[in-house]
Amino acid sequence: MFTGIITNIGIVSSIKKIGNATVIKIKSPEVVNQLKLGESIAVNGVCLTVINKIKNQFEVEAVEETIKKTTFKYLEQGEEVNLELALTVSDRLNGHIVQGHVDCVGTIKSLKKLTKSWIINIQIPDENKVNIVKVGSIAIDGISLTISDVTDNCFDVSIIPYTMMHTILKNKKPGSKVNVEFDIIGKYIVNYLNGLLQNKPESKITLEKLKKLGF
Repeated sequence: MFTGIITNIGIVSSIKKIGNATVIKIKSPEVVNQLKLGESIAVNGVCLTVINKIKNQFEVEAVEETIKKTTFKYLEQGEEVNLELALTVSDRLNGHIVQGHVDCVGTIKSLKKLTKSWIINIQIPDENKVNIVKVGSIAIDGISLTISDVTDNCFDVSIIPYTMMHTILKNKKPGSKVNVEFDIIGKYIVNYLNGLLQNKPESKITLEKLKKLGF
């Protein structure tokens, strides 16, 4: 589990396809010494397992489904990635609960520079818009952010200078793809309500009864 507070930025050293899996090697001297084999780490908001450590680099493995559902299909050697170590019991929950399970890929429609902040507008697939709510939490490339506005299947997030400079958001532009993970509490509520609607007893009012009543 994670909190969406990015601790470091790594650089992709290599990407190798091995069978149905993809092994990604990432350079990050600050992070590698804190990792143990088998531990989880969030890379651009995707929870992955550390399978190898080589000097100031580490390797993670992504299965085919992960590549398909995330921006990893666009990942290139030399690209910067957001990194977050897994949450420990004694850590503060500074952001919000982030699982590292990406729900969809969003597209940045615009970046607007204000006096001391930025507003980024992101579009998501129509089927996912039920999960976005104004002032709700959302993880973008693993970064815990607050939704400032919602319009149909697009939403805005406000970015402060520190977040912009210490994450890969500084490299983004209109058209860039981002990993999106919706708030887990909100997803449970949506799932629960969908279940209620699906199991709702059929109405006893029929077309025949309405006709008999003169409608």
